[in-house]
Amino acid sequence: MPFIRDILQHRSLSIVGLEKNTGKTVCLNYILHRMNELGVHVGVTSIGVDGEQVDAVFATAKPEITLYEGTHFITSEQHYMKRQLVSVLEHVDSRRTALGPLVTARVLVRGKALLSGAATTGVLRNQIEQLDSMGVDISIVDGALSRLSLASPTVTEAMILATGAAVSANVKQLVSKTKFLHSLICLDEVNPETRETLNNIESGIWAIDSEQQPHDLGIRSAFLIGASDNKMFAYGKTFFAAGAVSDRLLKMLAAKENGITLITRDFTKLFITPEAYTEFTRRDGRLLVLQRSRLIAVTLNPTSPQGFLLDSKRTCDALSEALQTPVYDVMKIEL
Repeated sequence: MPFIRDILQHRSLSIVGLEKNTGKTVCLNYILHRMNELGVHVGVTSIGVDGEQVDAVFATAKPEITLYEGTHFITSEQHYMKRQLVSVLEHVDSRRTALGPLVTARVLVRGKALLSGAATTGVLRNQIEQLDSMGVDISIVDGALSRLSLASPTVTEAMILATGAAVSANVKQLVSKTKFLHSLICLDEVNPETRETLNNIESGIWAIDSEQQPHDLGIRSAFLIGASDNKMFAYGKTFFAAGAVSDRLLKMLAAKENGITLITRDFTKLFITPEAYTEFTRRDGRLLVLQRSRLIAVTLNPTSPQGFLLDSKRTCDALSEALQTPVYDVMKIEL
């Protein structure tokens, strides 16, 4: 796959799925295999549970994760005890999870392993720093359903988006859902000066004046924006939301004024529907991010967990045309 050379330009990578069973583990296994062939020192973990033999929801067979000699991996104590490989334990985290403390180990003889990692992005950032200190060339984080936060550019430098028939067995709907998320991932960045000014603001909704200076509106959340309160427009029509952005905020802003610019930290802070976003942009609204995620590739699993199979070429072509980026069928990969 040609995206391997792009991965090598980064120190950390997340693999996130639009749904369960979109081929994340197949993609991870392929990347680990290629990195091993290229002699790249990899560290790997997960923000969920990955590598189980049977899907917990659909009871279907799933690919196991193969780890190679020299690979560092982080998993829970319980899952570490179930590994089918030879490894040396290098670190035990003092913080506990429901599956015991998180442990870091190095593979001595290749084999299979279950990965279950950090529950929060803060811990995940610490783990990536820890892997860096152990000399890894790249840290790879396998995602989990509805956990796009690990793809934040504040956590990992780059990402791969996995989609497929599990999202929808209808190609048109699959393309529409994937295209919407892709459009959020690819939102334009603010200029570097504005990013530096806003980066340390941690909460609230702020107005940005014509000199790109922030003004605290004293609004802690969208729920506190009054239906007729127009004082917030004293500094213009540009705003920064330091926390999550919901449909409610987009709708309230669009209802007040046309031509609003709303800045958010990155796409993982956007919890919005296509309908709300379309209405916002129809009123000449614009979304910007402080930092854009680096999307390396989009991959497709044409098979749904119920067994429905999409036409691979037709679906890849439709997605590629809609996203204006190559889309790869990961199920055609042979290791």
